[in-house]
Amino acid sequence: MRLLHTSDWHLGITLGGHPREQEHARFLTWLRGTLQEQSVDALLITGDIFDAANPPAAAQRLYYDFLAGCHAALPTLDIVIIGGNHDSPGRLDAPAELLNRFRVRVIGGFASQPDGKPDFERLLVPLTNATGDVAAWCLAVPFIRPSDVGLAEDFRQGAQALYAQLFEAARQRRQPGQALVATGHAFMVGGQVSDTERPIECGGLYALPPDIFPEDVAYVALGHLHRAQCVANRPNVRYSGSPLPLSFTERDYAHQVVLIELEGECAARIEPLPIPRVRDLLRVPRQGAASLAAVLDELRQLPTTPTAPDKLPPLVEVCVQLDRPQPNLKDDIERALNGVWAELARIELVHPQPDRAALPDGLSRNSHTNLTPEAMFCACYRAKHGSDPPEALKQAFHTLLQETLQEMTP
Repeated sequence: MRLLHTSDWHLGITLGGHPREQEHARFLTWLRGTLQEQSVDALLITGDIFDAANPPAAAQRLYYDFLAGCHAALPTLDIVIIGGNHDSPGRLDAPAELLNRFRVRVIGGFASQPDGKPDFERLLVPLTNATGDVAAWCLAVPFIRPSDVGLAEDFRQGAQALYAQLFEAARQRRQPGQALVATGHAFMVGGQVSDTERPIECGGLYALPPDIFPEDVAYVALGHLHRAQCVANRPNVRYSGSPLPLSFTERDYAHQVVLIELEGECAARIEPLPIPRVRDLLRVPRQGAASLAAVLDELRQLPTTPTAPDKLPPLVEVCVQLDRPQPNLKDDIERALNGVWAELARIELVHPQPDRAALPDGLSRNSHTNLTPEAMFCACYRAKHGSDPPEALKQAFHTLLQETLQEMTP
């Protein structure tokens, strides 16, 4: 039996005001083709389907079009979808009964019975192979909230007890030769994070230990962390990572899905499949910050025509080191990009770090009350930039000051 693991799509996300819809559409087309080429029997999607609890219509259209396309092309494919911390459990669960008719099992939020015990019928999903026989049981566990397991201080213990109950129930259901597969959307102890994951571990309080997954589990499909990685050096306990870079810090990640081949109760082969990069993210300069002149020169040297016929223009982040104000900085950057095959997404400014313990020349801790606002402005400017402000800037400050004083006059 073959499984494919993917996660953290974040449909509907933007970067610097640029929608990522085209990139997601290309990824989902590639994913559907990969499912066919690899003769996959079950697809595991482990949370953060959407970037927000109330995703835009275009993001929802991508999601449902993908599911419909999968069922049309692969009518026997099992799809298991769990909710992540970005997802609305209610929104994902609303069409669950309808999607179930198309072999799509959705568990948006943790399912409990009226007595508080886990709803094993929803959380334990049989997965069938190409001949229609049950080859594995999937513990379809979504993002666990503290309210699902009790008080926050008992979160780890509660989550471990929950998984233990589910594994025991799955063992009672499975027959010899059937594998155990688990899902989760969580931060695992030792995981490598990026700057785009919404914090859920709260100083380690909600971080789960790797031994929550027993040795007899064939594969654990995890979501939440965007960098593809194994957990605790266990190759069968993995984050698949996000399918595309969601921030500039993720631009060098090796984005992938994971193909798992089960033989009996074990994973005989686990193979990451690289996802084609549709749009590159560029940082100018690549490391640190540079002067405006150096940044403009590097921007002008970017390609002016597409580097490949199927690629989208790269998104660019620039990081400028400033030693004095540059009123026309954004205009200068946009002019440098004129005619270049790239789109500006973000400008980061780096200023010299002043000695916050020292006061500007001409100021003491008691003398500032004797200075005019113009004199204080000039002293602060001189301390930060090492020179007097230009006359035009002083005149602008004077005009602003007069307008403010007039507004304050009753």
